[in-house]
Amino acid sequence: MSEPTLGGEAEYFVCLDADLRVCLAADLSSPPICRAADDDRPALRYVPRMTRARAIVRVFRVHPFASDALLAFVLAVLVLFEVFTSGDYLTGSKWIYVPAALLMTVPLAWRRRAPLVVVALVMGAFAAQSLILDPTPTPDVELVPALLATYSVAAHGEGWVPFVGGGLSLVAGLIWLGVDDFLLPTVIFGGAWLAGRLVQKRQLYAQAFAERARVLERERDANARVAVAEERVRIAREMHDVVGHGVSVMVVQAGAERLALGEERPTTREALLAIERTGREALAEMSRLLGILRTEGDGLALAPRPSLAQVDALVKTVQDAGLPVDLHIEGEQIALSPGVDVSAYRIVQEALTNVVKHAGPAQAHVVVRYGGGEVEVEVTDDGHGPVDGHAAGYGLAGMRERVELHGGTLEAGKGNGGGFTVKARLPLDVVTR
Repeated sequence: MSEPTLGGEAEYFVCLDADLRVCLAADLSSPPICRAADDDRPALRYVPRMTRARAIVRVFRVHPFASDALLAFVLAVLVLFEVFTSGDYLTGSKWIYVPAALLMTVPLAWRRRAPLVVVALVMGAFAAQSLILDPTPTPDVELVPALLATYSVAAHGEGWVPFVGGGLSLVAGLIWLGVDDFLLPTVIFGGAWLAGRLVQKRQLYAQAFAERARVLERERDANARVAVAEERVRIAREMHDVVGHGVSVMVVQAGAERLALGEERPTTREALLAIERTGREALAEMSRLLGILRTEGDGLALAPRPSLAQVDALVKTVQDAGLPVDLHIEGEQIALSPGVDVSAYRIVQEALTNVVKHAGPAQAHVVVRYGGGEVEVEVTDDGHGPVDGHAAGYGLAGMRERVELHGGTLEAGKGNGGGFTVKARLPLDVVTR
């Protein structure tokens, strides 16, 4: 037996479970939504039209000469249409109207590239036509290309060009209406010129702000790279202490075992001697490398190696600085490898430093979790966080370096209840890179 369908065979509808009874009781014989049958509806034909319109606007923005050429063509058609359809009003010779119309409209296609040349041609034709035909009237539509040329020389000209173009426009306007009516051409052509200058100033400000933003972005990227490099140097020093201590213990134990053997088992003595020699060479090489990484003014690090076991002292120091901090340790504390131990401590330290710098009046919460073959540290606060969204980026870059060093994961961002959250997971026994 075939399964029942709604609204006829091979018809599909979208409805909520609660509306199923309504769907069953309704007349579903009409074409369902979202099918080809609905393409004839005006509401859906509107969408592809808008897409095509946006594509056309995008083409004109990318190719301004095309938009200017189209504008010049439209104005030329309008002026010529008035010339040939207003015989009772425009009684002058077509041999004057037509060349003047073309000289006043066609050059507008280059109004961005050569604004001074364009305004000279347009206003020159405008003034010459007025002088030749006086007192015969001229086409009214020609005022549009004249104003557009004046606006363009003010908006796209540089240096002294806008002022020369504005002067040419004012002279042509006075020739058009006469010196006695100087107020009208001064207002209309001066208004167009002033509008162009304002638009140019706005564009210059926008370009300056965009350039400033690019400079700041480059500076931020450069600072981030410097911060990452400094953090890597710091990690290298800490790893030198950790690895150097381990190698030193190996060298001492190998030497002690070699002396305990005496003259017996010469093969073993030679192997232990090779271990001592290789260990000392490795320590010397690491010391030389660390000397290269140490910058001028750095002294020897005589402080004990930081450890996650000292996180309570770190919290107490931050509390003394004026930031309320709660510390919670979950799970059974276990011995961590030196690298993981130092990295976990540094992540908590950097996260609390960011809270002090950027969170404002806030309270911080530190959680250290042991278990599942990893140690997890989480620092949250309820402050407003960095104002620009990038202030804490350099510290986070250093945290990511430490986490990636040990094959862990780092999550950092705004918390669900506001503030900022940093959560790092470090595996206990897996070291990569």
